Amino acid sequence: MSTSPQGVRQRQKEAPNGKKRTGGTTMPTTDGSSDGSLMNGNMGEKIEQVKQKGKEVVQRDWDYKLALAIITVLAFVTRFWGISHPNQVVFDEVHFGKFASYYLQRTYFFDVHPPFGKLLFALAGWLVGYDGSFLFENIGDSYVTNKVPYVAYRSMPALMGALTVSVVFWIMWESGYSLPACIVAAAIVLFDNAHIGQTRLILLDATLVLFMALSVLSYIRFYKLRHEPFTRKWWKWLLLTGINMSSVISTKYVGAFTFFSIGVPVAIDLWDLLDINRKQGPLSLPDFGKHLAARIIGLIVVPFMMYLFWFQVHFAILSRSGPGDDFMTPEFQETLSDNLMTQQAVGIDYFDNIAMRHKETKVYLHSHVDHYPLRYDDGRISSQGQQVTGYPHNDTNNLWQIIPSEALEGVGHHVKNGDTVRFRHLITDTWLLSHDVASPSMPTNQEFSTVPVDDANGPRYNDTLFELRIENGKAAQEFKTLASHFKLVHVPTKVAMWTHHTLAPLPEWGFKQAEINGNKNLQQSSNIWFVEEVPGIAVDSARLIKEEPKTKSMPFLKKYFELQRAMFFHNNALTSSHPYASFPIQWPFLLRGVSFWTENDTRQQIYFLGNPVGWWFASCILAVFAGILLADQVSVRRGVDALDSRTRARLYNSTGFFLLLWAAHYAPFFIMGRQLFLHHYLPAHLASALVAGAVVEFITNIEPPELATFTEAQLLEAKRGSTRTQATQAERVLRSRPIRERVGGQSLLVTWAAAGVIVAGLVGGFLFFAPLTYGRPGLSVEQVTARKWLNYDLHFAK
Repeated sequence: MSTSPQGVRQRQKEAPNGKKRTGGTTMPTTDGSSDGSLMNGNMGEKIEQVKQKGKEVVQRDWDYKLALAIITVLAFVTRFWGISHPNQVVFDEVHFGKFASYYLQRTYFFDVHPPFGKLLFALAGWLVGYDGSFLFENIGDSYVTNKVPYVAYRSMPALMGALTVSVVFWIMWESGYSLPACIVAAAIVLFDNAHIGQTRLILLDATLVLFMALSVLSYIRFYKLRHEPFTRKWWKWLLLTGINMSSVISTKYVGAFTFFSIGVPVAIDLWDLLDINRKQGPLSLPDFGKHLAARIIGLIVVPFMMYLFWFQVHFAILSRSGPGDDFMTPEFQETLSDNLMTQQAVGIDYFDNIAMRHKETKVYLHSHVDHYPLRYDDGRISSQGQQVTGYPHNDTNNLWQIIPSEALEGVGHHVKNGDTVRFRHLITDTWLLSHDVASPSMPTNQEFSTVPVDDANGPRYNDTLFELRIENGKAAQEFKTLASHFKLVHVPTKVAMWTHHTLAPLPEWGFKQAEINGNKNLQQSSNIWFVEEVPGIAVDSARLIKEEPKTKSMPFLKKYFELQRAMFFHNNALTSSHPYASFPIQWPFLLRGVSFWTENDTRQQIYFLGNPVGWWFASCILAVFAGILLADQVSVRRGVDALDSRTRARLYNSTGFFLLLWAAHYAPFFIMGRQLFLHHYLPAHLASALVAGAVVEFITNIEPPELATFTEAQLLEAKRGSTRTQATQAERVLRSRPIRERVGGQSLLVTWAAAGVIVAGLVGGFLFFAPLTYGRPGLSVEQVTARKWLNYDLHFAK
């Protein structure tokens, strides 16, 4: 942190006798001889002493290295201590442990997160020779009984969590902050129960947070080389920034927030390079183009290629059919060996009885003898036709006979893509139709109903016509069960048969079943259906004779884009409630946590919760920093320049960058509609720790006495005399020395004292809540109650 603003810390005060008080010493201003002679005689010597002191501190750095070593050791101890407990599946280990087993079995699965973090777990299992036979089905399942190398799995995130603490210290060190400021920032993460708890389990957040921190570190190293463009080191740190950012977004899509955090200062830097009046001289447009191209390559192209690489690895490993098949198209599933869809698909002929099922909601197309009511609750009139609904269970009322729109001779005619077809409901002997009548809940969508055969073959014939459109199907492609995903488009009105998981169930008159209606937007994926079965096919039918299925190929980018669409859709669909979900506004104040694991017999529990001391301190510091920026802006507007230019630039550019990092990783969650939990705040919490360390230094730093004696008035006097050169040099030393040299010459006693108090509070909070983080020892009712600071929903509190 740059020196304390001299205009604030050592502001001159004029005494009644005409003397000016500076640093506690009264000096006459009318007679410059005594002051001037002292200054002229000692200025050069003092300047050199201060410069030498700062340079010595920068050159040796042994204290930083020692502190980093100690902090790293403590980080490993806090993350690895008791990592084998509990020896049971904990919380979301049921997901990410299972995914690692699927990788080891090469079985295709589906998840809403990119593959990089999960591949690391699979690597850990592979390195210890595990075969992935355990599938982490239930929380509480025993690892010991099932012979799972769970400690190896958990060691991967624990290693990353420990290294994250070191990276936080390194970020502050590279940014030029004092040792106590570095320690404060690192200690907030080091002794945080949430960071520790999340990195001791088979979860993705350790990977996410580590590479987010590495992205910040590598960008700072790159930025420090901005005056040495296109050198080997410059390229190295530029490419490392891109690689680290790619690793973040390849773990979870919230890594896009890291891209934004780095992208903003990169854009500002490019804008400055375009300035013809820049201090280092103007760049020609070709040179600027080189800078722009280098950043596009290093921060966009390389990260994207790495991101694609992990998906290529994902597809290459998962070559066998598995539980993720249903999320993909038939074309994709045909690229997997042992695929049940390929093995069980049966061609559909006209006059077959079929059961149609919606791809996303899995409800069957269903009808029954009951009719729509005459009037809906909102006053609209219905057709009073027979109800067509979506039913989640297998039932004879789900069977429909597929009829050609034109008469055909004989039997055995295959249904093909693009055919115009009709459907007869077997049980009620009525025919499916849609018409220009509003659906029960959506006035913009059409009603689906059925009519008797006389109407279907008479005046309502056209309303019973539907076009069969197989997704990505070729012309005249054969229509098959399971393998043909299709849209059923009403011929006269061009609406697709549709339902959606967000639709409210029908009222009591509809038996709480799903509403089926006609959607005018034909492009939506929620229009897709498939035929699950054709009951009643003769056992000796030629259609049941199967050839040996051949695994097909599919272009990588086509597979990639299909998976991306599915991942984004299902990620946004995670809107159901959860007992431990929370809102972003609650996170900085640590208003609630998440119960990960409990054991009734021993009264042990793992409750995911941050260190309240660290979280509340960091959140308060964010408010303090915002107040400092506001006060500075108001002061400048009123002509009171309380900060020198170097201090202000550091406050806005360095600490301000950390604030941007926090905001970018926090604010977007306010507009998300999916389930959210406290762990989503961990990247932002790390950024708040960086802000806290920087602000603590800014508040507590004191100007060294050697420089405090050189007031602006004295410098002005010296400039008027024969020592103008020395005075100018002194001012340059005071205002423009490198940050590390300025910090090296400062008195850090107050900063050290503040850091000591903060770290002591952090250690106390960490130890107090450690039983909830490590899952042992079990706590009595009184001990659990004592930890319910904000009425946390802990177990065994009574």
